[in-house]
Amino acid sequence: METTTNKRESFGEIINGTTPVLVDFSAEWCGPCKMMKPILEELHRKMGSKVRILKIDVDQSPAIAETLQIHSVPTLMLFQQGKSLWRQSGVLQAAQLEKIILQYISNQ
Repeated sequence: METTTNKRESFGEIINGTTPVLVDFSAEWCGPCKMMKPILEELHRKMGSKVRILKIDVDQSPAIAETLQIHSVPTLMLFQQGKSLWRQSGVLQAAQLEKIILQYISNQ
């Protein structure tokens, strides 16, 4: 799970890659968002390098949140090669997320 990258890739560079990217839009003040941290850590352990997991604080990155019309947190979005493949607000379990990601990866 990453919050920053070594060479400071931009959000656009990250989501335009060939590896699927699960983005967790959250906020520090959001209780359900805090529940997502261990879920995403479990997902990372299960899926490893098959997916990148990126956490974005909507209060620290308001332009990205506005561009993608993030109106509630947590909101999860799956990107690959610059395309938004899936989006859902609310807390989801690691097994649900893994199933969704694998469904989109296998359809490529």
